[in-house]
Amino acid sequence: MTSSTPPAALPGNPYGQNGDPYAGQHGQYAPQNHPHEAQQQQQQQHQAPQPHPRSAGGRLDDLHAITQRIAANVERVLVGKPEVVRTALVALLAEGHLLVEDVPGVGKTSLAKALARSIDCSVSRIQFTPDLLPSDVTGVSIFNRQTNEFEFRPGPVFANIVVGDEINRASPKTQSALLECMEEHQVTVDANTYDLHSPFMVIATQNPIEMEGTYALPEAQRDRFTARVSIGYPDPQAELAMVDEHAGHDVFATLRPVSDADQVRAMIETVRAVQIAQEVRRYAVELVSATRRLSEIRIGASPRSTLHLVRAARAQAALSGRDFVVPDDLHVVAIPVLAHRLVLTPEAQASRRSPAELVRGLIQRVPVPQAAPEMGAQWSVRR
Repeated sequence: MTSSTPPAALPGNPYGQNGDPYAGQHGQYAPQNHPHEAQQQQQQQHQAPQPHPRSAGGRLDDLHAITQRIAANVERVLVGKPEVVRTALVALLAEGHLLVEDVPGVGKTSLAKALARSIDCSVSRIQFTPDLLPSDVTGVSIFNRQTNEFEFRPGPVFANIVVGDEINRASPKTQSALLECMEEHQVTVDANTYDLHSPFMVIATQNPIEMEGTYALPEAQRDRFTARVSIGYPDPQAELAMVDEHAGHDVFATLRPVSDADQVRAMIETVRAVQIAQEVRRYAVELVSATRRLSEIRIGASPRSTLHLVRAARAQAALSGRDFVVPDDLHVVAIPVLAHRLVLTPEAQASRRSPAELVRGLIQRVPVPQAAPEMGAQWSVRR
């Protein structure tokens, strides 16, 4: 645990010390700049006019309002699970993909469908089955007798949001059809490459791999999902509210879009502009690299997971109303982003150790960065 005197509100930060809605639970922070970044900013001040000091805050206000509407829409379907909904929004704003893993009947598909329906954009749904072929996902070239040429018929992956239901019911060959789509946002069929729509997000559900008739997702497939969530059973009050809300009518019939693709693209651009100090970046790298040194882990987190961790932290900061990332943002998203990528040793599995438990232990052990005095900023971390 590292502590120092919390800073006062800094110029250009519309939220300041007391205006950060996230600071009450996880600490108070102030942004900091690397010395080289500060020199570049001073040079840019003479080259280009500076934007309005509240322009970033205005974009964050718009992002907060839109995400609140989306979250409220989704929570009409998935009652009593605000943390799961927030993680789904983090994956959306981080330009990533979401894996929802749990037993049947807890709302995996409902979460995916509700999030997709809350955004007025192209949506497709793929029911993965053992006989599903890769061409059923990506599309196929068909010979046109009239033109004597092959024509490409796009598959359901050509949509802004793709809902893959029970992805581990399909064979590994069919699962691999999503690898290029999820990483490069493109599809290659018959030596021709086709770009996917923007934004593009895959929301996949899967049952636990121990269940009959399922195929475990390969490591390369899991590594392309930005975050994994497990919904779990609702508490009695939430389950009663769900019965009262859903028993009499179909809630999806009354669910209307509250955003569109243009707004999602604008929010993604806002998240990209969220600042992250060099020390926080280094802290993210240390967290990920620490997973590769644990004796309980056979395969640690990949460099791709570091990128996903930083992107998710930016989205978490934006959802918290800040235009800068703090270490607690990494703490909040570390387990959803890293746990599903870790492969435990047989000994760790036999002792019933979980990847989430190991990541939580790393968060407690890896030292939190402390701002250098010459940077003119300090932060306080409370764990």
